Amino acid sequence: MAASGPLVLIVEDEPQMRRFLGTTLRAHGFAVTEAASAREGLVQSAGRNPDLILLDLGLPDGDGLDVTREIRRTARTPIIVLSARGREQDKVAALDLGADDYLTKPFGVSELLARIRVALRHSLPDATADQPVFRTGELRVDLVRREVFRGDERAHLTPTEYKLLTALIRHAGRVVTHRQLLQEVWGANYADQTHYLRVYMAQLRHKLERDPNRPRLLTTEPGVGYRLRDGES
Repeated sequence: MAASGPLVLIVEDEPQMRRFLGTTLRAHGFAVTEAASAREGLVQSAGRNPDLILLDLGLPDGDGLDVTREIRRTARTPIIVLSARGREQDKVAALDLGADDYLTKPFGVSELLARIRVALRHSLPDATADQPVFRTGELRVDLVRREVFRGDERAHLTPTEYKLLTALIRHAGRVVTHRQLLQEVWGANYADQTHYLRVYMAQLRHKLERDPNRPRLLTTEPGVGYRLRDGES
């Protein structure tokens, strides 16, 4: 019996990894289609119209950056990049090109499934609709009244801190690159001013984290950016 869940396209040249991903996803109710090269991945993406793409960066006939760039010309299909360790510059490039998230190999099944759920949720037609209240852990943000609470305590944010927090809320559960955050909060002219982020993220953590030195909510993705955890990420 064919799976009736969301269709996931796996673009991965390593047979063992492709088999692991396919078996795991089918066992959790997803439909799966596979590609072992960049060219085949683009053909499958256009022809099968998958709900989500798992994309390896190192492919035999190209790389995942080219695939991401090509897909983003015509489609907004969620893309989760699969990356080897130590290639932060490739992760950043893929995310800036429009990938939704990345996983560093090796990764666990629970993490893979959580990232997939987050990406699929954000792809729903109403995913960008305004939600009056955002909640995760002890954090509660009333987006209408512009009020922020950590537990029962009101957190008093500056306008820039609040703007940074709401930018992270828009991408909750997903990694957001330094460049993306700088452009959203400060504008295109500040895209390389990473010290702005370090200062304001430290201030947000001081106000929103139980232990700012060991953040559990506003986490750092080393060499890439930041992630606001939303309970699944």
